[in-house]
This record gives sequence, structure tokens and C-alpha cells, in this order.
Amino acid sequence: MRLAVLAVALSLSFAAQAKEGMWVPQQLPEIAGPLKQAGLELPPEQLANLTGDPMGAVVALGGCTASFVSPEGLVVTNHHCAYGAIQLNSTAERNLIKDGFNAATLADEVSAGPNARVYVMDRITDVTDKMQAAAGSTAGLARQQALEAAQKALIAECESEAGYRCTLYSFFSGQTWRLFRQIEIKDVRLVYAPPGSIGNYGGEVDNWMWPRHTGDFSFYRAYVGKDGKPAAYSQDNVPFKPAQYLRLATDALEAGDFVMVAGYPGTTNRYALFDEFQAVSTWQYPVVGQHLKNLVALVEAAGKDDAELAVKYAATIRGWQNAMKNWDGQLEGFARIDASATKRAEEDAVLAWLRAQGKQGEAGLSAHARLVELAAEARATRERDLVVGQIAGTGLLGNLRMLHRLAIESAKPDAERAPGYQQRDLPGIQGAIQQLDRRYDPKMEKQLLAYWLREYLKLPANQRVAAIDAWLGGNDEAAITRALDATYAGTTLAGTDARLALMTASQADVEAHADPLLKLAVSLAPVLKEIEDAGKARSGDQNLHRPVYLAAVQSYKRSQGQGVYPDANLSLRITYGNVMGYSPKDGVAYTPFTSLDGLAAKATGVEPFDAPKNQLDAIAAMSAQQKAAIPVNFLSDLDITGGNSGSPVLNGKGELVGLAFDGNWESVSSNWVFDPAMTRMISVDHRYMVWIMDKVFPAPNLLKEMGATR
Repeated sequence: MRLAVLAVALSLSFAAQAKEGMWVPQQLPEIAGPLKQAGLELPPEQLANLTGDPMGAVVALGGCTASFVSPEGLVVTNHHCAYGAIQLNSTAERNLIKDGFNAATLADEVSAGPNARVYVMDRITDVTDKMQAAAGSTAGLARQQALEAAQKALIAECESEAGYRCTLYSFFSGQTWRLFRQIEIKDVRLVYAPPGSIGNYGGEVDNWMWPRHTGDFSFYRAYVGKDGKPAAYSQDNVPFKPAQYLRLATDALEAGDFVMVAGYPGTTNRYALFDEFQAVSTWQYPVVGQHLKNLVALVEAAGKDDAELAVKYAATIRGWQNAMKNWDGQLEGFARIDASATKRAEEDAVLAWLRAQGKQGEAGLSAHARLVELAAEARATRERDLVVGQIAGTGLLGNLRMLHRLAIESAKPDAERAPGYQQRDLPGIQGAIQQLDRRYDPKMEKQLLAYWLREYLKLPANQRVAAIDAWLGGNDEAAITRALDATYAGTTLAGTDARLALMTASQADVEAHADPLLKLAVSLAPVLKEIEDAGKARSGDQNLHRPVYLAAVQSYKRSQGQGVYPDANLSLRITYGNVMGYSPKDGVAYTPFTSLDGLAAKATGVEPFDAPKNQLDAIAAMSAQQKAAIPVNFLSDLDITGGNSGSPVLNGKGELVGLAFDGNWESVSSNWVFDPAMTRMISVDHRYMVWIMDKVFPAPNLLKEMGATR
């Protein structure tokens, strides 16, 4: 009955909702009609074959999407998705962020980092019955622990064959559970990244904005052992041979043309409660967003006089900047469309409908009431949880806290360890230790911790942490300075080898260690476990009640003739639409393509509009007809969010026409309240990519490998 109800919910009114929704692959039969109507030339059922052409070419990077574009394991994604790898291989003297990277041969390709991964889809299995049976009628922490135990067992069975990474995804908060098995490629190498003046042209000024002129693309290559199976980085490894790879489009993309994206979008919250929306719109985005701005200012000030520090924190800063601008855009969008009133009205309509159902509506009403209580519980300690979490997770201290937890969990049988600390997670932990050296500076870390400690001192007395109070030994700036100076001067664990040695240490040995920073990490463990367990208890209760409430929401939407799709959750989704501009305000109409002339007109010679001279010279030497054939970026009305970055944009034939890399400023609030009039996806046109690789930052070997027409 549950599956039948869900199927009905998914099959209604898709034509009316065609441009809204990040559809799971299982929904493709229901949206076959709208896909064809929008312009898909392939048989819709071909897209349901996740290992076939073109879907089999789409891969996950863990936070971004990418795709194979050659039979030799060449992977294309966004420049900003490869930014961590670019930064990891940069120094003040050899700054790849600024100058770019271009491997002339396979031997010149460099590791993207010990934690870089390419995940290739293998299969999806529905495990709903097993997960729901494991949880039973339990609630709170017991329910969450039962779900975690079942999850670990399913994943262990799924990963029993080496070379695979399995992930369990929940849809509609536990109505459905699906287990994804992907080939885990562990040797990923950086192949090509244009200079920052191309790959990040416009910087934060243009981020989320239109018109846009950013060459946001880079290339990786996936490597495996000589036996064709995934293996850790080795000079003996060989390029992976994907079963599918994308071809570049030969027909020119034009306004109105069909486009679609397959990718791994992060998180949307379109079914969130009004109270949950309010917590984000009145606290997280404005308050935590201001914290991010303050942190960026700290690091930028320190980096002005220290080029090496600036390089080390470049990826960190960019992540903060992206989040805070996104949040500002969402707040502006919330105000523009009065999202608070919309969310309130939508929820009130569901509740009124449930009350009209009499006894049949009682379960939904009860579930809603409990979810409201859980939201209030989370708000009660959110300042403490933020501050303590930031202190415990910062740089070297965060590394040591992770190692202490690893020592605790390693004493248990693997199946009983906390998620994130099982045998399968050890390579990631080792990678985090190894990468820290390129993303840590003690002077900067002390400044960041001092910032959060000042915030800690503002907490009410009943939310203070005994371990932090004892370590500080005071309540003023002098106490913060004294504690940080003594602790960081005394630590002997800043070196990578010293921390790697702790990976095999026992809990007793770690806790007996004399290092003052490790002692601080150990002292924080009880409060961190308390916060973790409280969060898990809320998650367990939410898993019990939210599916009931969402079932009511689905029933209400069906009664209104509306369709339903699950919120994004980093699992594979498909979204589609057409190339088109939009009107952001009265009297303004944005066209769907930007041009080389528009790029040149923005150039000032000063970052972030410091287009390379040879690029500007090449544009100046071109005829109007030549320039018209090379659009830079384009808009379409696809529904995407974070995680879709790097997703291949395909035409109706399934050919690559570009890469998704951003949304427009007016659409970022669509994570919470979808706005069809304003929602647009920004992509880099593949013709611009080819032109850059031909005329500006040449990579003839890669163009030949992809079969590109220069």
C-alpha cells in the first residue's frame, strides 16, 4: 500500500510541474511525457539505464558531480570543484590557483589528494523493508541506533566485494530507503585547470550573478591498478577505462533548446516545517553568515602579508565565501517572495485539511506537533552547539579530536563502531591527517580559535562547558591568549608523521599523552558525545514522525492535483528544461547567452576581472561571426542546487553542451520555496571550454582525446 500511494503521488501533474523537481531515476517512467514534450530525443527509458549511455558516464566526486569524456578515464568537472586539489598542489612559489595547471603527458598529471575520489554508479537496491523492520516502533536515540546498526550491516554486505563504496539514502525522511553501490576510484589526478583569471573570472563579485563570463571547468583523470580494479595512488596505476563516456555536441545550442542534467544535488528543504524555516531565515543565515564574514576578514588580513598562509587557506576561504553569499541571496529571495508567509500558509493549509479528515487526520497532526517540539529543542542549544563544534573542529585541534575518537572506536568490533570510524573510513581519516599540512598555519589557527572562544564566553552560564572553562582559567581576552599561546607552544603533534602514528594508538595511550593540545581534545570528548547523542535522539524521533507528516503532505498535494518529488539528499537526480533567459525586475530582460565581447568589456586588469592578455588579444583579433559562434555561459530553467556543480549539461541527444556551475541570485531561495519565474541554472558552454583549450591555455592533447573540433 505504501509503494502504491507513493507511485500515485509521483505520477500526478508532472506536466504542470515539469521545470520543478530533482527527479530520482525511478521516476523517469512517470515523467517520460514531459521529457519528450520539452525536447528529449532519446528514448526516456534509456535514461533509466544508470550504467548505459549517457547516464553511465556521470560520476560523483563527493560534494560535486563530474563525467567521463574519453575512453581513457578523463573526467571533466568545475574549476571550483577541483579547487581543493589545485590548492593542495600549490605553494606561494608555484601557485596553480593563479597560474593554472596543464599536464602535457600522463606522467605530468599530479595527485588530486589522498581523499580525492571518483564514484562510478554500479547499482541501486531498494532496502526499505529491511530498514523499517530494524527500526520497528522504537523512538529517540534507540531508534537512531537501530537504524545505524542496520545501515552498517547493509553497507558491510554491499562492500564485501573490494573496490566498491556503498551509501544508504533515505527519501521522504524514511518512507523509502535505497542502497547505492558505486565503484570507488581512489587514484584521482589533476590534469588541467585554467588560470584563476579564467576559471574564477569575476570571483565573488560575479558569484550567483548574471550576466556571467566564468570558465569554470577543469579536468581530472581516474586511475586504477593494472588489473583494472581500484587501487590507492601508485605510479604503476593505469587510466581507468569507463564503460561510457560523453561526446561533445556538434550542433550549436540555441535559445529554447532542451537541456538536462544528471548529478548529485546536495540538500533542499522544500518540505521543511515553518518553524525549521524560521530557524534558518532568522538565525543560521543572518547570524552564522555574519560569523563566516568575520572569519573571512581574519584570514584575508593575515594573508596580505603572508603569501604561503593565503595559499593554505584559499580553499577554506572560498567555501566560506560561497556559503555566506548564497545565504545572503536566500535571505533577499525570502524577502522578495515573502517566503515566510508562503511557508506558513502552506503548512496551515495542510493542517486545516488534516483537521477536516477527522480521525484519519489525527496521526498527521500528532506527528506535526512532535516535529515542532523537536525543532524547539534544537533551537534551545544551537549557539552552544555551534561554538563548541567550531572550536573542536578547527584545524589541528580537529585532527586530534578525530584521532581520539578513532582510538575509542577502534577498540570495538567494526560493526559496533560509530559511522565514520569503521575500517572502511580509515583511508579518509589518513587522508585528512596528510592534507592538514597544506591547510594549516598555527598563527592562523590561534586567531580562528580566539574568535570562537570570544563567542564561547558570551554563552549563558548553563551552557558553558567545564572542560573549556578549566582550560581557559578565566573569562577575558587575556585568558584566551594565555591558553592558546601555552597550548600551541607546547604541542608536538603539528607534524604529519606524529599524528599518523596516533592512528594505531589505544585509547589509554592517547589519553595518557602529555601533549597539551591533545589533552584539550580529550577533555572535549564528553560534551561532544553529549551533543552528538542529543542530535541522534532528535533524528530518531524525526525518523519516526516525519514520514507520517510527509505522507499527510503528499495526500494533501494529491488532493490539490499536485505532484511530489523527494528533497535532494546527495543521491543521483535528473532535472531538465530549456535554454532561456529571465526578467529579474520590471524593465529588465536577461538573454540566455553571454559573449566574448561581454567578457572583454568586464576586464579591468585587476582581480577578479583580470582576464589574461593573450585571451583579450585573441578576442580582439576575431571577427563578429567568429565570436558569435563561441558563447561563454548560458542560462536554462533547470532546478538544481549545491552538489550539482560540475554536472554535465546534455542536449536532447545526450551529448555534452556544457557544465552546470551555479544558480542565479534570484533563485537561491528555491532550496526552500521554489520560484519558477526566477529559477535559472548557469552553465559554462562547451564551445568556450574548447576555445580556451585551443587558443588561450592550450591543451591540444586533451582536445584530441575528447574528439573536439578546434
